[in-house]
Amino acid sequence: MENDTQVFNVQAAAERLKDIVKHTPLEFHAGLSAKYNCNIYLKREDLQVVRSYKLRGAFNMISALTFEEAFKGVVCASAGNHAQGVAYSCQKLGIKGTIFMPEITPKQKIKQTRMFGAEWIEIVLTGDTFDDCLKEALKFSEKHQQVFIPPFDHPGIVEGQATVGMEILKDLPETDVIIMPVGGGGLAAGVGSYIRDISPLCTLIGVEPEGAPSMSEAFLADKPVLLKQIDRFIDGAAVKRAGTFTFPICKEVLDKMILVPEGKVCSVILELYNENAIVAEPAGALSVAALDQLKDSISGKNVVCIISGGNNDIERMQEIKERSLLYEGLKHYFIISFPQRPGALKDFVNLVLGRDDDITRFEFIKKTNRERGPALVGIELGSPQDYLPLVHRMELHHFDYKAINGNKTLFEFLV
Repeated sequence: MENDTQVFNVQAAAERLKDIVKHTPLEFHAGLSAKYNCNIYLKREDLQVVRSYKLRGAFNMISALTFEEAFKGVVCASAGNHAQGVAYSCQKLGIKGTIFMPEITPKQKIKQTRMFGAEWIEIVLTGDTFDDCLKEALKFSEKHQQVFIPPFDHPGIVEGQATVGMEILKDLPETDVIIMPVGGGGLAAGVGSYIRDISPLCTLIGVEPEGAPSMSEAFLADKPVLLKQIDRFIDGAAVKRAGTFTFPICKEVLDKMILVPEGKVCSVILELYNENAIVAEPAGALSVAALDQLKDSISGKNVVCIISGGNNDIERMQEIKERSLLYEGLKHYFIISFPQRPGALKDFVNLVLGRDDDITRFEFIKKTNRERGPALVGIELGSPQDYLPLVHRMELHHFDYKAINGNKTLFEFLV
């Protein structure tokens, strides 16, 4: 990798951004600090103007366009934070923007993007997936000779994201560890290159969702690789391929990559909200979700977790809670064949369920054999330790059951 100081001028980027983005707070978190025996600070990019760091890179790149490029307008493809960052940048700079979003994009995100861009943007809904949407955006960009603003894989984007690292060191020069989410690698490449240059002894850790390990796989292959399938739940960090530009920088500057289960991230989202009134989106909670895996190495140190965004659609909260309960071992699904005798369901409730167990879902699978056929039963436990006694009581009272949490195919089909 070339010398980062020659590639990026972070000070110039900060100057361009000074009247546009907030210098977001670096907040000491007493609870997490006590839990992990260190000093943990949260870099609150969820409090940014568009509720994510993405504005930094988008504005930095767009504001550096030539007059001719800006006059023609810009194009981007995004279903979330990048779209809002581009929209806000277009409105502030007086540049026309065309924003392509998948047809399945939630109305709330479309509304937010339109609000930030006002009359300066046009939203085009196309395709069932982001990949389809991206193809159309690139075609449009080429046809109209308009600059395409990528979400992460461009020097101007990375340079803008690097200002997050600059703010961290301004507020806490003695930072020992920085933990940050990784999708395509724009934030990690920017923050990582700046920190490595200014504070070379600081440990830099990237975190990805288990279901979308594009950068981790790139590290193993020593080049970006295309993942055949990913779990898109943590949408802000779910990409099929790490960036061509960002990968070598991340490989050079990051000390470690960590994978975190999606269910763990959901538990952290709920904890941050319930205990601290912090609304973190799934990607925004990745850094905090990695702390359990790092507890031995961060003891006694100054640790910064970047909360990258807070655009969490309230309609997703039920799914977030469900994934959290499944991960914590508090929610279990069974196919139960009830004995063909009167009162079997009543016996199940009275003899099998524990004091703190609760049936949260019950439906007969065969509609023609109601009350006596197999049923899909969802049970929420008071404690993970209640699981084995529950199945023991089912066996004791002759209830034929099949646990389906661990059967991915059956679980996805039925639940």
